[in-house]
Amino acid sequence: MFGLSLGHLIILGVVVLLFGSRRLPELGAALGRGMHAFKKGLSGEEDLPPALGHKPEEGTREPDAVLPGDKKKA
Repeated sequence: MFGLSLGHLIILGVVVLLFGSRRLPELGAALGRGMHAFKKGLSGEEDLPPALGHKPEEGTREPDAVLPGDKKKA
């Protein structure tokens, strides 16, 4: 039946009993979003906004705060 063995059907039954049939679509969507984000992270793509003080054109980042003992001024 659909290439599922008895073991697969038992596991599927336990998942349905634990989470309920209403939560299964939410669980599947969350799992899909997580896998998509993981694959994007592995490929090096970033969709995060640049951090405060980050200059993408220079490839450097200025410090968020300057300590009182530092000789450099921001």
